[in-house]
Amino acid sequence: MLIRAGYTLAFECDAATPLIAMLNVHPSRLADLRTPVEMSTGAATDREDYRDAFGNTCTRLMLPPGTTTISSDFVIEDGGEPDPVPHSEQQLVERLPAEVLTYLLGSRYCDTDRLSSEAWHLFGHIAPGAARVRAIVDFVHERLTYGYCHARATRTAYEAYQERVGVCRDFAHLAVALCRCMNIPARYCSGYLGDIGVPPVDVAMDFHAWFEVYLDGDWYAHDARHRIPRIGRILMAAGRDAADTALTTAFGAARLSRFEVHAGEMSDCASRTVARHAPLALHDGILELVAA
Repeated sequence: MLIRAGYTLAFECDAATPLIAMLNVHPSRLADLRTPVEMSTGAATDREDYRDAFGNTCTRLMLPPGTTTISSDFVIEDGGEPDPVPHSEQQLVERLPAEVLTYLLGSRYCDTDRLSSEAWHLFGHIAPGAARVRAIVDFVHERLTYGYCHARATRTAYEAYQERVGVCRDFAHLAVALCRCMNIPARYCSGYLGDIGVPPVDVAMDFHAWFEVYLDGDWYAHDARHRIPRIGRILMAAGRDAADTALTTAFGAARLSRFEVHAGEMSDCASRTVARHAPLALHDGILELVAA
């Protein structure tokens, strides 16, 4: 299966503004690319690509005053199969690889200290491993009501649990936090997910957030927003939570004036490109654009 995907983002700045973009295809999928994947940076200058501490490819740019449009369009090959369903047992913490241990710890949006007691109450009786993960996915899917009207970029996993609303990042954060409470390594993921193998949704396309768990020596994708395995995920970035994988981070005033995303099989993806303004968050003077 060939999937065509890409994006167009436009920013308006009053002064020169540094920006970090995490919009590249993840290094783990580079071998699947069937066309070059290049970021068109418009009027931006001082481009530099680098790998962050989690292995994601990031791009540093300087946005000049005025409007800057960054975009990309590429074709990637996919096996066309739904997400693999693990049947693995949970590894003991003392036997986990050292590099995985960070995904057991609380983080900015995954406040495990506030959820630990409730997690053990809800899932402690379920067999460790894949069955426990499935129970957490089902619980989060039922617990939260999805809607763009509920988007708030500062919401933590505990707040999502309490408020019972959110967007895809909140579903992912709550599932990640509950897994970590149960000693299951879990990481937050952002990328593309087109309507492949499911009825199309009549809303503007967006980037998507899901999560992965580490079981029996491998990472497995799970999606509490959709619950069922899906076809055609294209990973861009993975980290502890959305703070590690913000799509763009502008160090100054940068107004998002255009936001378009497309992802789908070659025959039908063109009809899914619709402009929409994505949620923005301002933290400590840093502007973040995050997957909703």
